[in-house]
Amino acid sequence: MKNSPSFEAFITDKPLYYKEIDHERVHKAYALLEPHIEQPLTIHVVGTNGKGSTGRIMATLLHEAGKRVGHFSSPHIMKFNERIWLEGKDSSDEELEEAHTKLYAILGQEMSESLSYFEYTTLLAFVAMEKLDVMVLEAGLGGEFDATNVCSKALSVITPIGFDHQDFLGDSIESIARTKLNSIEKEVVLGLQVYDEVYRIADEVAKEKGAVVHKVENKSYEQLLDVTEALGWADYLYENAKLATKALDILALPYRLESLKELKIFGRFYPLLSNVTIDVGHNLLGAKALKRALKKKYKDKKVILVYNTLDDKDYESILLEFKESIKCVELIHISTDRAVKEENLKEVLNKLDITYKSFDGLDNNEIYFVFGSFYVVEAFLKKIDFNFKKK
Repeated sequence: MKNSPSFEAFITDKPLYYKEIDHERVHKAYALLEPHIEQPLTIHVVGTNGKGSTGRIMATLLHEAGKRVGHFSSPHIMKFNERIWLEGKDSSDEELEEAHTKLYAILGQEMSESLSYFEYTTLLAFVAMEKLDVMVLEAGLGGEFDATNVCSKALSVITPIGFDHQDFLGDSIESIARTKLNSIEKEVVLGLQVYDEVYRIADEVAKEKGAVVHKVENKSYEQLLDVTEALGWADYLYENAKLATKALDILALPYRLESLKELKIFGRFYPLLSNVTIDVGHNLLGAKALKRALKKKYKDKKVILVYNTLDDKDYESILLEFKESIKCVELIHISTDRAVKEENLKEVLNKLDITYKSFDGLDNNEIYFVFGSFYVVEAFLKKIDFNFKKK
């Protein structure tokens, strides 16, 4: 068989998605792969918001408790290695290359090349994590038909579900929730939800599948609250920690709350500089949570919102949500053909009577909040020539 191309060369040429969706393709690939690898205890994280931070909280707590654990998340900000976190750090180029060589050899050239970027890299994570104790898998934009749903899981962890990716998931909370919740198997823990319909759909799907549903209670977890407040966390990260620790309790996995101080979630309400906070959030549910976080952090001070967005987001509602908290918007260019047209974004800003200009650098006398997507945060870091060694 032809030798595999290098991982970097192979993945660079892959499309993120295909226009014609083949839900069976990744299942056929996994059927080829499964006999050749071991599967650790698997936690599947599904939802609209908070998947990345909830997964990383679980992974960090387990790592600090001595478990060998990996975390697969997406997308990345600066480098692919961020997506596959192994035993406390981003995967190395060598680890990725080794996993790719094995995966490509098992699947063969034709199958490997037929898979989308996300499908192939999901299976790559399975290979990279096969010798670990626990694998934390973050679903992509869906649930039932997501590539991460090809393997069995010990527990499904459901973060808040809201409107996003309607082109793929449907236009109602019911349809979005059902698509995501259809990924559950025998046990599921449901985080606090904004929409009551999600609880109803969860109960219906669980009944159909004979699964057990655990629900995070809407009450204060005092010890956890004390730890997260001491760390200066936003409220939504505290809520995600409630869900993460509930999941570990259900699985009887060890952890210490004090280990949360070792957590590093770059890009989630992250204090990049003394006057700059960045967040990779991109939808209305995220905007609502971050508006509360901004108010808690800055009180009555208004911030400059560095912003851009993809064209499938409800950017008018997002900007309206932030309006009372911001001084103005500074628009930053993002390198993707999925970006909203600049004239459409400016039209909405004019409609909402929000002052705007192009972002051309930082003023040390101002406070900045960078939000809109992974693309926005990546573009911002490059624009200010941020040195990651400061991190």
